[in-house]
Amino acid sequence: MESSGNECLTVREVCANGSCIKTSELEAKLDEGNIQEAEAALREGLSINSEEARALLGKLEYQRGNVEGALHVFDGIDLQAAIQRLQTSLSEKPPIKKGPARTESPTSVSQHAAKAANECKHVLDAVEKIFCQGIPDTQVDNKLQEIVSHAVELLPELWKQAGCYSEAISAYRQALLSQWNLDNDCCARIQKAFAVFLLYSGVEASPPSLAVQIEGSYVPKNNLEEAILLLMILLRKFSLACGQTSLLAKQLEELMPGVYHRIDRWNSLALCYSGAGQDKSALNLLRKSVHKHERPDDLISLLLAAKICSEDPHLAAEGAGYAQRAIDNAQGLHDHLKGAGLRMLGLCLGKQAKVASSDFERSMLQSKALQSLEEAVRLEQNNSDLIFELALQYAEHRNLAAALRCAKQFFDKTGGSKLKGWRLLALVLSAQKRFSEAEVVTDAALDETAKWEQGPLFRLKAKLKISQLRPMDAIEIYRYLLALVQAQRKSSGPLRLSSQAEDDKISEFDVWHGLANLYASLSHWKDAEICLQKARELKEYSGATVHTEGKNKTFMLLKVLYFSIFNLCVMFEGRGQNPEALAAAATAVLFEPNHAPSKILMGSLTLKMGPKALPVARSLLSDALRLEPTNRMAWYNLGLTHKDDGRIGDAADCFQAAYMLDESDPIESFSCIH
Repeated sequence: MESSGNECLTVREVCANGSCIKTSELEAKLDEGNIQEAEAALREGLSINSEEARALLGKLEYQRGNVEGALHVFDGIDLQAAIQRLQTSLSEKPPIKKGPARTESPTSVSQHAAKAANECKHVLDAVEKIFCQGIPDTQVDNKLQEIVSHAVELLPELWKQAGCYSEAISAYRQALLSQWNLDNDCCARIQKAFAVFLLYSGVEASPPSLAVQIEGSYVPKNNLEEAILLLMILLRKFSLACGQTSLLAKQLEELMPGVYHRIDRWNSLALCYSGAGQDKSALNLLRKSVHKHERPDDLISLLLAAKICSEDPHLAAEGAGYAQRAIDNAQGLHDHLKGAGLRMLGLCLGKQAKVASSDFERSMLQSKALQSLEEAVRLEQNNSDLIFELALQYAEHRNLAAALRCAKQFFDKTGGSKLKGWRLLALVLSAQKRFSEAEVVTDAALDETAKWEQGPLFRLKAKLKISQLRPMDAIEIYRYLLALVQAQRKSSGPLRLSSQAEDDKISEFDVWHGLANLYASLSHWKDAEICLQKARELKEYSGATVHTEGKNKTFMLLKVLYFSIFNLCVMFEGRGQNPEALAAAATAVLFEPNHAPSKILMGSLTLKMGPKALPVARSLLSDALRLEPTNRMAWYNLGLTHKDDGRIGDAADCFQAAYMLDESDPIESFSCIH
């Protein structure tokens, strides 16, 4: 057990100042309720003061699992009696004036409420002494958490009954801002009660103290603004809870047969599963729904199936078929859905091109994808999302002039309110080697973006600094980004963000990984190793957390392992340790067979092994180009392979392709924008 100074508490004894006392003696006194005697024994036996003795006794009780005893020791609180008194005081209300007889005056009730509020505050103060950093999410006694939740919710109500309205406001704010580990229902009740109090109490609340204000955050100026803010947070929680469409799907599954037609039920279930992220289950239902013996021409089902397929390159061909059927049936009253069908067709063909088996097939699919999106834009000229997708397709095909035109058009349509518009505009400018203009766009985006959403922009700015040969500026930006991410993680509440919001965020691991790459490019190998070690030590990727939180955390653990191995490979190569680098690269490819940079690195290392290894290097680099046709390093290393093999013409073509791609290569992949 931890202790301060030269104190050491073990299971069998307590030691301090060169003296020891067996814990069994103290536990016997505590079990008999003789706290004063136990305290005196510690003071005399260990030569410590009363406060230190109380602290050791409280920790001993908590270690034994006796939470109530720990609280009693810390502050002299009889917890059960205190809670009973608090609940009794809360239930005591001023009697209704029905006659001259009255059992208790309002003044007496207020005095009881004030006394109960003070006792309640003592309970919370005692808990704070145990958990200085707030109550942890796990490994805390359930009974203690229940008591704390009741006390936190009870305290402002008691202050209100006592007529101490400023204390009530402080209690409400402390309940919502302190880390009490309250569940969502309890927190919502407190927020609702506080909002009602602000609106109807007639008491003007002073602004929150500077100590609890976060730089850059909105601070309400009066009761109305604070109440509106609280109600907006409540509505957000409600919308997130209702967004769990898997619960609605369960209700639909439990309906008796005949209430809904089976096809209508399939379609409704597919919508629910799709909203819950269970795309595989949704697609299986839609396949049944649009079967030739059911409703093969149902436009909504066809479009939803095409949308789901457009997210997976291996399902894109199937999705293109659904989209084409939707376009063919979008006639008459449904003519307005033709644009949506063309949009889905373009997205599916674009995804299908990524897994094409030949250059000819890839080029043909990319051309058809662009044609479909262009025709969709002509039909829906005010659809900003469609314009953005067309701009992204142009950018990925390195038609930068058209991509810039569409990006500006999207920016005008949305008024700069979409983060992805700023990012795309900056990336297109960086691909045109207009780095200073891209930095101006990034700075403007930072001014218009909320603090917690600035992560991708700071990462973009750091890479712009690197491209302008200013690595020290980039390091400072990464350090600020790391502080931002860590602050965001500490301030995040119990609610989970949507998958889209999570995708747009920068994780602490991503920052350490970016720093490791930067230090490796500067040949600062020791710093790069430290950054990789920090990434591996992240608590959120520990084995216990992975076991608790399931598949998503398992995937993130594999991601950490993979990028750690890949970075080790880069460092080995930079140091000239080719055998070690090749072994690390082979391991990285085994972890992630579809990651092109690993194949490129392994191919370049294999190339150095001599003429006999040329076929292997050529195979690896060709496979990398199948995954990323616009990767300039893959083309360059393939050119070296052809040159060593005597194929001068093929080598020249590869070098030319690498040069052209280098002239239009963005600082981040366009595919990183969702």
